[in-house]
Amino acid sequence: MTPPSIEYGQLSPMLIVLGAAVAGVLVEAFAPRADRFRWQLGLCLAGLCSALVAVAALAGTVGSAVSGAVVSDGPASFLQGVVLVVGLAAVALVAERDSGASLSFTAQASTVPGSVAERTAVRAGGAQTEVFPLTLFAVAGMLVFVAAGDLLTMFVALEVFSLPLYLMCGLARRRRLLSQEAALKYFLLGAFSSAFFLYGIAMLYGSTGTLTLTGIATTLATHTDHTTLTLLGTALLTAGILFKIGAVPFHSWIPDVYQGAPTPITAFMAAATKVAAFGAMLRIFYVALPTLSHNWRPILSMIAMVTMIGGAVLAVSQTDLKRLLGYSAVAQAGFILTGVVAGDGAGLSATLFYLATYALTTLGAFAVVSLVRDEAGGEQTAIANWAGIGRRHPLTALVFTVFLLALAGIPLTSGFIGKFAVFAAAAHSGQVMLVLIGVIASAVTVFVYARVAVVMYDQAAPIRPAIVRAPSRLTATAILFGVVVTIAFGVLPQPLLDMAHRAGDFLR
Repeated sequence: MTPPSIEYGQLSPMLIVLGAAVAGVLVEAFAPRADRFRWQLGLCLAGLCSALVAVAALAGTVGSAVSGAVVSDGPASFLQGVVLVVGLAAVALVAERDSGASLSFTAQASTVPGSVAERTAVRAGGAQTEVFPLTLFAVAGMLVFVAAGDLLTMFVALEVFSLPLYLMCGLARRRRLLSQEAALKYFLLGAFSSAFFLYGIAMLYGSTGTLTLTGIATTLATHTDHTTLTLLGTALLTAGILFKIGAVPFHSWIPDVYQGAPTPITAFMAAATKVAAFGAMLRIFYVALPTLSHNWRPILSMIAMVTMIGGAVLAVSQTDLKRLLGYSAVAQAGFILTGVVAGDGAGLSATLFYLATYALTTLGAFAVVSLVRDEAGGEQTAIANWAGIGRRHPLTALVFTVFLLALAGIPLTSGFIGKFAVFAAAAHSGQVMLVLIGVIASAVTVFVYARVAVVMYDQAAPIRPAIVRAPSRLTATAILFGVVVTIAFGVLPQPLLDMAHRAGDFLR
């Protein structure tokens, strides 16, 4: 029996991140507690930066590795680059060591190992440096997820990045019960979704006799009499992936998890998980199931309409900012689905552009939220208590307003270009009704975001006024990067649009 060849060069981004994650586990187990934070942060940043360099070096490489289990092509490299950039920004947020942070790293070099201060920090939930290797494992799973060449590899990657997220959602120090409840809900619904995904894989294998995406496409193209087993497998597979992108009616976990999880983890989930899930969805429908487009396009179009309207309408009544951004993420999933439904090259490049800009805008918005605190140092996410923050902290209010305008799709922001691109692609493919619903939903979201901006610049004195904690240099860099990207690609979007277009098509 001949063993499969392993193309280590094509696998290098994933191997680097996995190697850093394993090294992080060893550091967590054997390093002195006083030095653990510094080592973990340096290892995490070095691993992600090295993987990003490897992705850049592989740009333009087209081929498969490990007998087709992993694919190298333009969309995979583009999405892997986005995931790694988001991962770097998320690590910058996680590295906040202020005592009021949701993830507190209080056992630092000044704490004597074995002392009473150290034991107190551990009991209080500090020194949670395990979040760094967990983040790396999640990123590694996402890198494989967007480049999987067969459904079995895709399922393994799904579980690899989901399991760390289940744990990370429960790490909030100040609101432990709410955080653990959110983690449990996410785990139970995620397990249910994984079962749907796995059943879909089994049924597609039963009907086509293969697990490779290209093999499924070839079988379906040569056997045009699609069986009920094929259609049912496609439906179950779609249900599993729709859960990860947060589309209606699989969105119920989003507001609870976003509210209960530590804000840096929420930022990472809201940005990176969507990029990975949509990358896998594009690969499934564009590579494995193009011959069934007359079946899945109407269904996805209807789901996109319901998701856009549902997310926008439910966001109107929210009084908690993290829940509002959660329902906003639901509406944004509907907008991105519009590009997927287009089903052509224009839809692919528009979706890639939207994913890149949306991820950085969302991560920046949650980064600002993580800095806003109450007098006790806990998160202040009640919208009413943000009143007057524009007067007390004008720079913070201005930055957050920029992110809100981008999420609303206002001109001169990257959000406007992204929506215009996906709507244009959908209209060109004949989805006029979908575009009209999208425009209406966009108008509703403008009201939602404008209401928050009005509250921030309101002169009324809130009952519990919010204060802004000074960010660390890493967090400030992540926020500044998000602002620059949001404005730059709103004013001059062509370089990123060209990059998304040059990514080309999937390897088939």
